[in-house]
Amino acid sequence: MVSTTTTLAVTVLTLVCFTGLGLWYVRRRGGVRDAEEFVSARNSTGTGATTATLVASVMGVWILLAPVEAGAAFGGLSAVLGYAVGEALPMLAYARLGPRIRELIPEGHSLTEYALARYGPAMYAFVLLVSVFYMFVFLAAELTGIASAFELIAGVPRWQTGVLVGGFVLLYTSYGGLPASIFTDSIQTVLVLPLLLVSAVGAVLVLGGPAATYGAVVATDPTLVDPTFFTGLRFGVWVAIAILGAELINQTWWQRIYAARDTETLRRGFRTAALVNFCVVLLAGLFGVVARGVADVVVTGEEYNASIAFFVLLSEAFPESLVLGVVLLALLLVMSTADTLFNALASVVTADLPRLLDDPDDRTLTWGARLLTVVVAVAAILVSLRAQSVLRLFLLADLFGAAVMVPLLYGLYSRRATGPGMLVASLSGLVVGLAFFQSPIVRSALEALPVVGPRLPPADFLFAFVGAAGVSAVVAVLAARVADATYDFDRLATTVRRFDDHSGERVDAVDEPAD
Repeated sequence: MVSTTTTLAVTVLTLVCFTGLGLWYVRRRGGVRDAEEFVSARNSTGTGATTATLVASVMGVWILLAPVEAGAAFGGLSAVLGYAVGEALPMLAYARLGPRIRELIPEGHSLTEYALARYGPAMYAFVLLVSVFYMFVFLAAELTGIASAFELIAGVPRWQTGVLVGGFVLLYTSYGGLPASIFTDSIQTVLVLPLLLVSAVGAVLVLGGPAATYGAVVATDPTLVDPTFFTGLRFGVWVAIAILGAELINQTWWQRIYAARDTETLRRGFRTAALVNFCVVLLAGLFGVVARGVADVVVTGEEYNASIAFFVLLSEAFPESLVLGVVLLALLLVMSTADTLFNALASVVTADLPRLLDDPDDRTLTWGARLLTVVVAVAAILVSLRAQSVLRLFLLADLFGAAVMVPLLYGLYSRRATGPGMLVASLSGLVVGLAFFQSPIVRSALEALPVVGPRLPPADFLFAFVGAAGVSAVVAVLAARVADATYDFDRLATTVRRFDDHSGERVDAVDEPAD
């Protein structure tokens, strides 16, 4: 175990450096001029910065937890491949969706603005709930993950890690908004990728080289390195759908669609990020395969510890110098995601302030965004200090995303998609997904229902996520076919406007989609 003092010293030094860099960058730019810049940094990033912020925003400390657990307990290499594909798919999807979003909503800020303007208040409320729930769970899970990891490998009290990481990241994000986040993301990406590669190479060398490591894994379970292993492939399919659904309702990516300098920059950035994210998740997941072969990783029963397989491997096999390198890596990972989520959550709510207040000025919007960032940060820190299993909420949040992704985005292409029809489609997919969802809490709640309980099908994540996505997509298409509405896409550009534009039709004036 690394000493608590050394770990805290590395933590504080890293946090101070990045907080200082974020504040310096914003002050050098003359501060954040208005709410527009705070939440969108519109048309400000080139291809390199766009790619870097996309990669950094994905690479949270979760990559040392979830893909590693997949490799150790859910099918080895084939499961890891599915996880990596799942992380690449959303980037490829946004490379196509992003230009369409910029074309139809050139002055937009958030997916909730689009949902309200395109579908009306009912679908908007549902999308807002799902998106905020997912992002908050993601943020709380990140802080919980880093606190749990530092407690395991260095005995650092959870509250110290949560308060330090959350507090320092809050300092520069609440002051500098999205511009500060994108700048620090670029630096974090440059540092994280080599650190991850060095950690992987160092681990293999410590374990005796590639041949010895491979032999140990094969001796433990040959299916771990079989890319055609059915159990792993099955896991890979449903987890890819789960991740795709979650990321398509993640405000993080909508912000970066508008931050890119132009459409071509957007396309190149998302495509490059897809490749990098695939490689990063694949590499991280392989730690789980290795851990299963050489460390005391338990994948069944009460002693199950595959969820922290990476840190089990770390504590058993790595020298202190390599452990400190991983501590730095984990810190950079959680910072790169936490600042992104702080901004994304603040931007969603800030975009709604003009509908809640009577024509607020720019100063009100900017300070409102900062205040909401503080509230979100404090709430996430408190959750991370108390929750032991918040990571389990990820799959439930993913299920909501899988159910809503097609109905939400279908309106970018179909003129006949209506708010009531897409809401019914989303809820239909969600009902099917919940019926199969493999969670003791959800399952017991459904089984207690007098009519539904006895008729529930066997729990299965594959059917849950395929059902949620497939049923919602089919119902969305059918609902659009029977609808007699014809939406005018030009309305999106007039109802969703910049915060400082007080002309034209207000987005809150939309009660129902136009016929």
